[in-house]
Amino acid sequence: MKEYIPTKAEKKKYPLPEKKDFEILGKCKILEKKRLLKKDKDLVKFIKTQLLDDWRKPLIIELNKLIKKYK
Repeated sequence: MKEYIPTKAEKKKYPLPEKKDFEILGKCKILEKKRLLKKDKDLVKFIKTQLLDDWRKPLIIELNKLIKKYK
């Protein structure tokens, strides 16, 4: 797989300090173009949150949704 080149928006959103981060984002982009099951879409979305500077915020949001769902 050739190295993924992020868009300007992605460069602004994700810090991408390491080469592996580009690989992760590139593979996520490939998967986003596929017809994935909902659970697989959610997994790709989760993986992308780990590339954020503040990756904890999306985790807290999802945890809050689960807590509300199972009250």
